[in-house]
Amino acid sequence: MKAHDGMYIGGAWRPAVGTETIEVVNPVDEQVVAQVPAGTAEDVDQAVRAARAAFPAWAATPPAERAGRLAALRDVLAARKDEIAETVTTELGSPPAFSRNVHAAVPVAVAGSYAELAATYTFEEKTGNSTVRLEPVGVVGAITPWNYPLHQIVAKVAPALAAGCTVVLKPAEDTPLVAQLFAEAVHEAGVPAGVFNLVTGLGPVAGHALAEHPEVDLVSFTGSTAVGRRIGATAGAAIKRVALELGGKSANVILPSADLAKAVNVGVANVMSNSGQTCSAWTRMLVRRDQYDEAVSLAAAAAAKYGERIGPVVNAKQQARVRGYIEKGIAEGARLVAGGPEAPRERGYFVAPTVFADVTPGMTIAQEEIFGPVLSILAYEDEEDALRIANGTVYGLAGAVWAGDEDEAVAFARRMQTGQVDINGGRFNPLAPFGGYKQSGVGRELGAHGLSEYLQTQSLQF
Repeated sequence: MKAHDGMYIGGAWRPAVGTETIEVVNPVDEQVVAQVPAGTAEDVDQAVRAARAAFPAWAATPPAERAGRLAALRDVLAARKDEIAETVTTELGSPPAFSRNVHAAVPVAVAGSYAELAATYTFEEKTGNSTVRLEPVGVVGAITPWNYPLHQIVAKVAPALAAGCTVVLKPAEDTPLVAQLFAEAVHEAGVPAGVFNLVTGLGPVAGHALAEHPEVDLVSFTGSTAVGRRIGATAGAAIKRVALELGGKSANVILPSADLAKAVNVGVANVMSNSGQTCSAWTRMLVRRDQYDEAVSLAAAAAAKYGERIGPVVNAKQQARVRGYIEKGIAEGARLVAGGPEAPRERGYFVAPTVFADVTPGMTIAQEEIFGPVLSILAYEDEEDALRIANGTVYGLAGAVWAGDEDEAVAFARRMQTGQVDINGGRFNPLAPFGGYKQSGVGRELGAHGLSEYLQTQSLQF
């Protein structure tokens, strides 16, 4: 797609206030493919004012009509899936098949789920002598990351619109093109002017201006815990609601009764998916000590198959960051069994699929989110030791448990301090709530729980 040189505000593309731009770079070959405006606080202010002006009418729009706009949006996204996939491949470096099957397909499913929810959700009910009303929070500031650029946009914008909120979106500066494509889709779907607005720009400028704007009622952010902490502090000063989907260091616990080969192979695939740029990736594999050597051999062999199959990480800074973690793992005594810090290609922001053995729970690579194709394998002595290791980080976003008996896996999963657990390779469910415990965030996305984040409660007593 051809990049727009303005902002989508009030139902139209407007010139940016400033003249500075952001270069969009293809991570595969490091070539500049487009430029977009670097939004200013003034751009954000215009967008927020447009959203505020549109809010009363959109909030009063019947849920069935809002559902119809979301259904139309779903259909537009489905019709443009090839363009979406090509755009994500260009600006994120995602392999074409993964772009089609995940980056383009999942947002269609999520948008469709909210079209259905908007039409069926109970926004008002009787309880005793009261009528309880769920009404939209107001203007939402949505700040999204680059790793799943369209999915993260739809996971915020669709429930906000379903609830009756209006939105200002500030997408990641590395992947703004698919956000512009989304704005085109919103326009084509007939969403009223001002209900959705887009400002491209840098986080410290446009993102900060959006988070602190007095007319923004809720900030929904996905990204690092460090940035989420700052946004939470900014919003807290104004007693403003936040929804924060932050970091993860998820454990993949393989109990002795599990099919070891399957659990290891699926676990490696999970970490290498999207070049390791998934906050919920199972980056710690826990295996009982008497099965450890076999698991390490299986994981090393599985990782070797991904050398030419995964794409790059998003930019040079991220490449250097991931390689720095690999070097730190070696320095702290972990044993490298696949990959390593050396760049596998002369050009592009590629990182070799990497597996570490002999990792102990206190090592940096077992505690901090790397956000690259790096797996740490840890040994445990018994089930209680496995639980201690699994719960032994500041994060609690996702995880996995494998066992020969499903009830055994579920019993272990119920003791994990994490927001979502896959049992024996359970499939992604766009209706299930997604979000974390501890420093992995506040609030939930997807399904009815995701919709409730954008609602506030009023009760009328009779």
